Amino acid sequence: MFRALGRWIKAVMYLLTGQIDAARRTLDTNPYVLRAKYEEIIREKTNRIQQYKQAVAGLIAQQEDKLAKVKTLTDEVEKLERLKAGALAKAKQRVEALQAQGRDKEAIQHDEDYMKCLAAYNDFSSTLAEKRARIAELEQDVELYGTRIKEHKVQLSQLVREIEQIKAEAVDAVADIITARQERELADALSGIAEDGTAQELQRMRELRREVKAEARISKELAGTDARVQEREFLEYARTTAANDEFERLVGLARAADASEKSPAAAPQAEKKSALPE
Repeated sequence: MFRALGRWIKAVMYLLTGQIDAARRTLDTNPYVLRAKYEEIIREKTNRIQQYKQAVAGLIAQQEDKLAKVKTLTDEVEKLERLKAGALAKAKQRVEALQAQGRDKEAIQHDEDYMKCLAAYNDFSSTLAEKRARIAELEQDVELYGTRIKEHKVQLSQLVREIEQIKAEAVDAVADIITARQERELADALSGIAEDGTAQELQRMRELRREVKAEARISKELAGTDARVQEREFLEYARTTAANDEFERLVGLARAADASEKSPAAAPQAEKKSALPE
């Protein structure tokens, strides 16, 4: 029992599913529904492209920020280079002065001004090394960002072209659906499958016309109209014939006609008489 009930429920579900699929197909083939679906797809893809553009714009902003840092660090490196060169020049000048005074190497190395120049030189050198390393790292990031941005721009261009293709496809699809429906309706009408309201109305008017004519004919027959028409035709023919005969007698055609009618009968008799022996 439960199995039978389960099969019945499944059958009902299949039936409903089939009806839903058929109804959905009918809706999907409607030109207005089809156009609306294409517009929804285009709108969704456009929103995604907009989000994609914002992400790419974020990458570009980061690239520009790193480029700005590279420029700032480059300016700082140039300044440090000048400071380093100044510290070195000042140290050379102090060494020359101390050497002129006869100071030895150890004494020069412990000179306060010399030690300040040396400390500044070393500080500038270490700072330069750090900033150059940072510049190299930033330049690598900028190059990586540039590569990624180029790839994303190519993908964006493809997505934009895809949207244009979908727009063209939407126009073609709607036109194809309308054309196919019209062709199907025309073919169904020609084959008698489709229910054409105008054809039914025309058929009804033709049947009504035949019925009215049949009713008029029956009414004429029942009223004796045809018999009276025939009597009038016969009387008219008799009157015309009598008038013609009278006219022919008056003009002398009647005697000639009588003579011509009698002559064929007399000729055989004469021939018979001539055939007798004399």
